[in-house]
Amino acid sequence: MLSTSRLVVFVDVDEQVPLTEALARTLCDRHRGVGADGIIRIGPGRDGADLSMQLRNADGGPAETSGNGLRCLAQAAMAHELVRSPRFVVATDAGPRAIEYTPGASADAATVDVEMGMARLAAADVEVDGHRARGVDMGNPHLVVWVEDPAVVDLDEAGPRLAGRGADERNVEFIGPGPVQGELSLRVWERGVGPTLACGTGTCAAAAAAAAWGVVGPRVRVHNPGGTLEVTLGSGEQPIRLAGPVRKVADVIVDVERAS
Repeated sequence: MLSTSRLVVFVDVDEQVPLTEALARTLCDRHRGVGADGIIRIGPGRDGADLSMQLRNADGGPAETSGNGLRCLAQAAMAHELVRSPRFVVATDAGPRAIEYTPGASADAATVDVEMGMARLAAADVEVDGHRARGVDMGNPHLVVWVEDPAVVDLDEAGPRLAGRGADERNVEFIGPGPVQGELSLRVWERGVGPTLACGTGTCAAAAAAAAWGVVGPRVRVHNPGGTLEVTLGSGEQPIRLAGPVRKVADVIVDVERAS
């Protein structure tokens, strides 16, 4: 699936195939596997949700949630008729997420709007390499750094240095002004992956931090290298919403025993 980033989705509502670290690393390998930023297993619903999502990054490590991953999951769920309504709820390790699916011009394309929960911002800014930055928790950890031009940031150097390691590892977003006033440009280093073309939770974290800085309003378009996503910031107890396109690329048949 493509949703400004590339993810592998497999349907396993009967929980027949464990999503192991080895399986994720093999399938996400861009030279010897399918090639992806991460892999998602669609499992059975729990705790009142219609379906559940298990996610591992390309390095095999687990992740709590993914905005782009949820949009890819929605496309697969509708294609496999796993839900009866275009509005449904998915259980993630970061909490339940409500999804609204709008069909596109073909069966393999759609627009998906996802409820992303609340953004929890750190109490104060920090200085990173002379730039203001803010920690943001979207159910997974982020550091958002404001720079004048994200395109000139050396992601391969700054990304891993600022992301940290181990249990404290976080995603790092470098953001700056977009092509239109009130919009944002973003480049991201994702934990367990590296530079990617887009990050859904990172897009939401970026919008929340930028709004706290007075740079954007409550609805903002965020330009990732892989495409543009739209964030609607919640107020009070209302969650952030993330909307954007999703497209199926191909069906893949995997020998799970060999891949594991």
